[in-house]
Amino acid sequence: MARASHPSVDPALDAAALLRRIGFLGLFVIVPVTAQMGRRAAVILAPIAVVLLVLASAIDGKSGPWRPAALRLLRRPAWLAGLLLILWAILSLVWTPFPDLATERLLNLIATILLTIAGYLSLPERMRSANLYLLPVGTAAAALVAILLGLFEHRFAGPSGDVDGTLDRGLTLLALLVWPAVAWLRSRGRDLESLGLALLVAAALVVSPNAPQLAALAVGAAAFALTTLRPSLGITVASLGAALLLVAAPLLPFLARPVASALFGPVSPGALSLKVWQKIVTTEPLRLVTGHGFETALRGRIVNLLPANAPTTLLFELWYELGIVGAFAAAFALHAAIRRGGRETPVLVPGAMAAFAAAFTIACIGVGLTVMWWLTTLTVAILSFVAVARGQFRTRRPKASQLPQHETP
Repeated sequence: MARASHPSVDPALDAAALLRRIGFLGLFVIVPVTAQMGRRAAVILAPIAVVLLVLASAIDGKSGPWRPAALRLLRRPAWLAGLLLILWAILSLVWTPFPDLATERLLNLIATILLTIAGYLSLPERMRSANLYLLPVGTAAAALVAILLGLFEHRFAGPSGDVDGTLDRGLTLLALLVWPAVAWLRSRGRDLESLGLALLVAAALVVSPNAPQLAALAVGAAAFALTTLRPSLGITVASLGAALLLVAAPLLPFLARPVASALFGPVSPGALSLKVWQKIVTTEPLRLVTGHGFETALRGRIVNLLPANAPTTLLFELWYELGIVGAFAAAFALHAAIRRGGRETPVLVPGAMAAFAAAFTIACIGVGLTVMWWLTTLTVAILSFVAVARGQFRTRRPKASQLPQHETP
C-alpha cells in the first residue's frame, strides 16, 4: 500500500499566517474595543496591526506584486487629486503663521497616508472568511463595551473624569466600522445578523448620545437605504452632495445663519459660530484663493488669531487653510473616490455609500481637518472595506448536490 503524501510544512508560511491573523485581530477587534476605553488606542494600536500585515505579506507574498498595484493606485483620479491637495498644503507652509508646527502636522498626515497605502498593498488578493468574520465580531464587542460604559460611566471615570472624550472617539470609530461589517454579513447572506449588528451599534450610540455620531449613523442609514433601492441614485447623491458641499462651503454661513437664528436664537452657539464664519468670508475675500496656510485654524484659536468659537469642521477649516485650490482638489478626490466605490461588488455598494456618508457627516459636524485620531479612524475604516471587497471572490459555498459524484466500484 502506497503511503499517502503529506504536503511539506513551511515554517515561514505558518509564521506569515499567524502574523496576518494577529494583525486582523488587532485591526478588527482590539482597536475597536480599546478605542472605547483609551483616548490614543487607535493611534497606537492601528499602526502596529498594519505593520504585522505588511510583515506577513513580505513573507508569503499573498498580496501580489506591490509595484504594479501601487502604480495602478497612484494613477487613479482620486489619488492624483489627493496628491495635488498634499502638494498645495506643502506650498502653503510658505505663508502659514506657524511653519514649524504646520510642518510637524503635515509630516504626521503624510505618514498616516503612507501607512494606509502600505496596509492596502499588504492585504491578500483573496481574503479568508475566517479573518473577515473578525470584523463584525469586533464591532459587536465594541458596541457592547460602549453600552456598558454609557450606562455605568460614573463607575469607570478616573481622576481626570474624561470618559466622555474617550468614548466619543470610540463611538466615532464604531459609527464607521458598522458599515463594512454590515456589508460583509450581507455578502454572506446573513441579513438577519447584519440587521442585529446595526441595531446593536445604534443602541450604543443612543445610550451615550453624541450629536455627530448619531447624525452620522442616521445619514449613513439613509444612504444605505437609498442605494439599496436605487443604486445609481444613491451613488450620485453621495458623490455630488459631498463635492458640492465642499465647493460651496463659503456660502453656507449666509444660508445657515438665518435658519440657526430662527430655530435656536441669534445668540445661540451655532448662530454665533456661523456669524464668525460669515465675517471671515466678507472681510478677507482674497484669502479664499490662497487660504491662511496649513494648520492655521487650530493654532490660530490658541493665539487669538481666530475667534475661539469659529467652526471646527472640515468645510470651514479646509477653505480657511488651503483656499479654493485645496477645496476643489478635495472635492474632486472625494467625488472620484465615491464613484469608484460605487463600482465595487453590487452587494457592497450600499455599505460603501453609507460609510462615505457617515464619515463625511462627522467631518462636517465637528472634527478638525487633520486630527490624528480621526485620520487613524479613517485608515481603519478604509482597510476594513478593502478587505471586505477582496473577500468577494466566492459568493456562496456550493451545495452538496452540486458537488461531483464519484461512482462506487
